[in-house]
Amino acid sequence: MADVAAHITGTVWKIEVKVGDTVDAGTTLVILESMKMEMPVEAEEGGTVKEIRCKEAQAVNEGDVLVVLG
Repeated sequence: MADVAAHITGTVWKIEVKVGDTVDAGTTLVILESMKMEMPVEAEEGGTVKEIRCKEAQAVNEGDVLVVLG
């Protein structure tokens, strides 16, 4: 299992995947909005989306786990 965490503090603008999706390394999982800029959060390794631990419009802090890959 691999936790994918927010690399900045911001707001979840869009969730690009759903539970059960298979993703490759580099796939955008979530897009965060911070200071009027969109920042993609990408998978560091391939896997299957096991959990999504955020919702759109939710405020998140740097280091918060957004997605769990298995």
